Amino acid sequence: MMEQTKKRSPIQADALTPERLASMIDHTFLKPFGTAADIEKLCKEAAHYRFAMVAINPAETARCVALLKGSGVHTGAAIGFPLGQTTSETKAFEIRDAIAKGAGEIDMVINIRALQSGDHARVMAEMVDMADVCRAHGVISKVILETCYLTDDEKRAVCRMACEAGVGFVKTSTGFGPAGATAADVRLMRETVGPKMGVKAAGGVRTLDDALAMIGAGATRIGTSNGVAIVEALRDRLRML
Repeated sequence: MMEQTKKRSPIQADALTPERLASMIDHTFLKPFGTAADIEKLCKEAAHYRFAMVAINPAETARCVALLKGSGVHTGAAIGFPLGQTTSETKAFEIRDAIAKGAGEIDMVINIRALQSGDHARVMAEMVDMADVCRAHGVISKVILETCYLTDDEKRAVCRMACEAGVGFVKTSTGFGPAGATAADVRLMRETVGPKMGVKAAGGVRTLDDALAMIGAGATRIGTSNGVAIVEALRDRLRML
């Protein structure tokens, strides 16, 4: 468990119901390997627990939409994933293709190298394109910072750009970098975007206490492949109160 989540969160288990916690979870399967049964299991669990969405690679979009039909659970496609280094035109196509296949949410990785080289206009343009297309189709948009590679000033800059672009959420990490979400980064992002914008903590959120720490720092979504275990851990903890 990461250093920032070793201590017990100030948000206690009895402040959340299992149902409320489940509604904040993006149930994730972004591995480059696996079987059709893995995707079926992901969607079955998401429908049963009523998670917010399933987070998947774009190639699985149409299949997940079909499996989740009528459940109320969104299918979320990861764009420019996991490096963010595809061209702006490629990201634009991926976004439109995923939406055409039924995606209800889009999580896009920023071009980190463009940001760090000072090409903020390119980073901003990709966000504006995503936000505009998603808004036109009633789709939720999220931008992934990959915070482990950024300075605090760079994190703040991306959050401010996301606000200006009209993106729905800022998100910490892909889960494929050398480090994932920390409570400190979630807190910084929340302080930068204010109370109305969504903040998603993802990457390394494996336990109930991890999730509670992120929520306590200001996260409104949790990206994790351990959603079932986290919700059941809350259910067990509430039984002991």
